[in-house]
Amino acid sequence: MKLFKYLSIIIIYFTIFNECFAQVKKDSLRVLFVGNSYTFISNMPHLVSLISESTNVKLVTFKSTAGGATLSDHWNGKKGLKSKNAISNGKYDIVVIQGHSMETIEKKDEFLKYSKKLCDLAKASGAKPYLYVTWARQKVPQYQEVITETYKQASIQNDCELIMVGEAWKLARELRPDIPLFMLDGTHQSDLGAFLTALMFVGNFSGEIPEKCPAGYEIVDTNGEQVILFWENDLDVVFCQKIASEVIKSTKYKTVTN
Repeated sequence: MKLFKYLSIIIIYFTIFNECFAQVKKDSLRVLFVGNSYTFISNMPHLVSLISESTNVKLVTFKSTAGGATLSDHWNGKKGLKSKNAISNGKYDIVVIQGHSMETIEKKDEFLKYSKKLCDLAKASGAKPYLYVTWARQKVPQYQEVITETYKQASIQNDCELIMVGEAWKLARELRPDIPLFMLDGTHQSDLGAFLTALMFVGNFSGEIPEKCPAGYEIVDTNGEQVILFWENDLDVVFCQKIASEVIKSTKYKTVTN
């Protein structure tokens, strides 16, 4: 009788342990970002990974970037880029493709040509390509419509999905014209702009925006010292969470359903 009692306790213990383990165990996705400064400034890919720790999917991020790079630069290996090799051999689940901020406006045909080449290469490697819709520069917000429409055209051409970052920035600026998403140059992302951008990737790839994000994220450097990666006002953080959630819900664009 005692033996049966002990066995019952052990069975219950392992059942609870397995259930708890299943709850904390996370899926993970390897994500490669192919782009330029609109990707790497403010350590945006690293921020994506840190935010994803509060979701059920851990995003392990990598990047192949160079300042001012166009999609043709990535394809042709200019600016020291090795993006084709990274895509082909990195065993990524997702490849994010981001063109130059003016490429869709000034070199549309070239953008469409090389977005197809890169998307095809990603698919051939077993990864799912996504196109990263960038934002219009601060002084020319009217360009957003052209940027978004060109990315939509590429999405149809490549049968892939879009991450509507530019649309999130547009909505944020409409609701709060003073929100500091830009650096002083009026084109690149501030830390807050990078945070809103990162939320868009986390929300699309994990299927959720964390209910509560901390106002700051810290990492440990190679010397074991704490480094602040991101630190902003609580209200701005909550605002960005709401913007990302709204835009993902209302503008998620999937070519297979359009």
